Amino acid sequence: MSSSSTRQSDAVTADLYRTQHSWLAGWLRRRLPSMEQAADLAQDTFIQVLLARGTESIREPRAFLTTIAKRVLANHYRRQQIEQAYLDQVRLLPEPEVPSPEVRAMVLDILTELDRKLDELPAAVRKVFLLSRLDGMGYAEIAELTALSLTTVKRHMARAALHCYFP
Repeated sequence: MSSSSTRQSDAVTADLYRTQHSWLAGWLRRRLPSMEQAADLAQDTFIQVLLARGTESIREPRAFLTTIAKRVLANHYRRQQIEQAYLDQVRLLPEPEVPSPEVRAMVLDILTELDRKLDELPAAVRKVFLLSRLDGMGYAEIAELTALSLTTVKRHMARAALHCYFP
């Protein structure tokens, strides 16, 4: 992107922020339990707008913002589910084994990123990976359960591992 189109895109984003921020925050407020969460997600939405390309040709700003905000909102709820599941497991740990708040925050970030990466995989690849990693099944067991060849299971595992472990 040239510097003049970057400046134009930044100007459009700034104008969009000035004219639509309060509307977007209100839209989000109706879907969230607190004003603070709505304000945070409105900011996250505009960060996504800044990262988007082609913003200089937006014809329907509210529809554009709504589409991005829905994605941001879905990610927010997904992270909440992951966080709740993790905290439920932490509560089962004996006191000396409970991780510090810093470690919990790092683990949640990793779990959220892993969830995002798994979601990007085809369903069959994701299923093979989860059967192996979460259920502890061997490749032959997975092949039998899923009616896939052993070679396909190995290929799916390699693809999932490459996608999830290496950026």
